[in-house]
Amino acid sequence: MTAPIETLEFQSEARQLLQLMIHSIYSNKDTFLRELVSNASDALDKLRLEAFRDKELQADTSDLHVAIEIDSEQRTLTVRDNGIGMSRDEVISLIGTIAKSGTAEFLRKLKESQDAAASQELIGQFGVGFYASFMVADKVTLVTRKAGSDEGVRWESEGAGTYTIEPVADAPQGTAVTLHLKPVDAEDQLFDYTSAAKVREIVKRYSDFLTWPIRMAAEPTEEGAEPTVETVNSMKALWARASSEVTEQEYTEFYKHISHDWNDPLETVRFQAEGTFEYQALLFIPSRAPMDLFMRERKRGVQLYVKRVFIMDDCEALMPEYLRFVKGVVDAADLSLNVSREILQQDRQIQLIRKRLVKRVLSTVKSLDAEKYGTFWKEFGRAVKEGLLDDFDNREAILEICSFESTHDADKPTRLAQYVERMKEGQEHIYYLTGESRTAIENSPHLEAFQAKGFEVLVLTDPIDEMWVDAVPGFEGKQFQSIAKGQVDLDENQDEEQKAEFAGLLTWMGSALEEHVKEVRLSSRLTTSPACIVGDSHDMTPTLEKMYRAMGQQLPQIKRILELNPGHPLVAGLRAAHAEHPEDERLPETAELIYGMALLAEGGELGDPSRFVKLLANRLEQSL
Repeated sequence: MTAPIETLEFQSEARQLLQLMIHSIYSNKDTFLRELVSNASDALDKLRLEAFRDKELQADTSDLHVAIEIDSEQRTLTVRDNGIGMSRDEVISLIGTIAKSGTAEFLRKLKESQDAAASQELIGQFGVGFYASFMVADKVTLVTRKAGSDEGVRWESEGAGTYTIEPVADAPQGTAVTLHLKPVDAEDQLFDYTSAAKVREIVKRYSDFLTWPIRMAAEPTEEGAEPTVETVNSMKALWARASSEVTEQEYTEFYKHISHDWNDPLETVRFQAEGTFEYQALLFIPSRAPMDLFMRERKRGVQLYVKRVFIMDDCEALMPEYLRFVKGVVDAADLSLNVSREILQQDRQIQLIRKRLVKRVLSTVKSLDAEKYGTFWKEFGRAVKEGLLDDFDNREAILEICSFESTHDADKPTRLAQYVERMKEGQEHIYYLTGESRTAIENSPHLEAFQAKGFEVLVLTDPIDEMWVDAVPGFEGKQFQSIAKGQVDLDENQDEEQKAEFAGLLTWMGSALEEHVKEVRLSSRLTTSPACIVGDSHDMTPTLEKMYRAMGQQLPQIKRILELNPGHPLVAGLRAAHAEHPEDERLPETAELIYGMALLAEGGELGDPSRFVKLLANRLEQSL
């Protein structure tokens, strides 16, 4: 008894994506074939590896290849492989749904996009190659049988809200995707994909470098001749060819093949190591950050080959977390083919290869021209700064490629080497201030004296900045110094006599505000504000404290220091009032108001906002 044909619904996000494909936001529809051939190539890689690992696998690996078949009368184009194939459940999970995190966010951004080019970039980042079939086809039929299985599956859809799936008894091993092509429409860039010449041209342009043969029926040399089959790609691995023999276009198409990105790479990194152990590497720095760059479920790492044999995608052991956006291929000569992810983590050769890859990537970024570097840092800077916490050996090299906003130029970030060049004579530290936004930092009272004296201050607003500044001691012998922590001595005119004048006020205020602060002292960092709040040198910043509490961390109360500006009329008036009438019950309220204003000025949160408002209202009422 044969199982009936089932009609299933697409996942809602997949249905929306199909509609976008059908209504064709792409200008270049030729890329559908690149995506299908790329998928077929991946299936062949996976079968060869699985057959090597599982000697009992009942699968034919004697002639692995991709075949492209054209039927001009039926107007169909079929991409067929004899690779790993799929089971029924895999077809449903891989084709009927988008089994990838961030789908909803992707569609939201896509809807917000106002132009086709931006939409194309977003879809390219998401990587949904199979769905590109519906740009050129009214109906898509997929027949597949998983290697080692006896029963195949047929999947079919017209790209609406549903698809059908049914068992097939005599399906060959592998996968065949047949496109029932739409009519030719030159205005919509919809070409005749039943033209063998057109298909050959697309394969040569996008897939010539694939190491598996891509076969098509040869053009008949004379009328009535027996049809023959020819291989239409060169099958030469790009990383194994001399760089003088490879064009930039070939590198670009190879990058798109391995990354499933529709954008050109920002930079290509190629090198070869010889000696104790040999390997070749072909790496790419993308021009756009993938949408899952900061998602927990993201994949990272480069492809690993051993003597041209594909071993695994996303080899995490070859690339650190902070360089997770780097794509490419590493082909090692001396590794075992039967290597696992667990073994790779401990393999000495892999560790040495990783060290060299990281150094080469960092040096490549350092040598980028200004335009490319600006693009790189905008897209990947936040991820790269994670390396300041994780990669002690390359910390100095990472610092050399970091850029930060600063008070020197509101529109142009600065490299640390440029900051050091501009340091004032006698300046010993690289000054910085962390905060939630540039506006908040620019309005911070901590900045007043530094601006008045012409000291440049780094403006650090990324959450990761709160962590690495405490872990990194300095750059080129200059220590990092927060202008909101520790003692800052910018006022060489502040003498002992002034400290003695304010000693009574400071002691009294420290007692009056002991619930909130650990100390009250005079400040040399203020020029126009009456007070500010600072932390001890090794205290956690309020922003970092807030981050940890948001993650559920239980932290003890961290009391900070209140600094007073002795030159401000409010502080001078409070000192005089306290000296004349130390028992005045309004003085503690004034001290509390000064503390609250200092807390608000740095963007902090009041412990009891209603009490602060009540005190302020009463004081305003008394002044009228």
